[in-house]
Amino acid sequence: MPSLLLASASPARRATLVAAGIEPHVLVSGVDEDAVLREAEARFGTLDPVDAVLVLANAKADDVAARLEGGETVPGQEDGLPEDLLVLGCDSLLDLDGEALGKPRDADDAVARWKRMRGRSGLLHTGHWLVDLRPGSPTATLGATSTTVVHFADVTDAEIDAYVATGEPLAVAGAFTVDGRGGAFVRGIEGDHHGVVGLSLPVLRDLLQQVDLSVTDLWT
Repeated sequence: MPSLLLASASPARRATLVAAGIEPHVLVSGVDEDAVLREAEARFGTLDPVDAVLVLANAKADDVAARLEGGETVPGQEDGLPEDLLVLGCDSLLDLDGEALGKPRDADDAVARWKRMRGRSGLLHTGHWLVDLRPGSPTATLGATSTTVVHFADVTDAEIDAYVATGEPLAVAGAFTVDGRGGAFVRGIEGDHHGVVGLSLPVLRDLLQQVDLSVTDLWT
């Protein structure tokens, strides 16, 4: 049976998979995101946010796949991983006025972000990249992006300060969550809720179909 390895430290992405019946292995990618984007822009010119997330997801999946093929072990799996393995890399950015916003630099940046975002709408892009490492199968590497419109509440300064003080927005792209404290400050979304959390299950299903697998093949 095929197994999925998530190239991400995100607990929300792992929880999304587990809730969907998929128990992933995890090996965090070690790519320098800023360096990856600089190199891509040197080759292709300025990247739109929707392209940037795909470039980053690709880099993360390729990094982990190369390390596995080089013999690196996964914590807790020192006896080896299943042979029929697929690696999934993901990355998310908030697109506000065409500007790509990842994790805030610090608390002041998070406060400034929220004062800019409140009462407005943005696009949350999540890139997904799948690398098929199953022996006997043609090596496949493919990706896709989900985009969801996010409508933010017109939150007060006091609410922003209290939210930033929790530390939650410092750890996530766009400085907000929909599955945590930040959910109270999101009026609604148009698109895939899971894509905002960080991993679109419909996109994963589509990618798996392109390598002749069903999402049900990954159910535990």
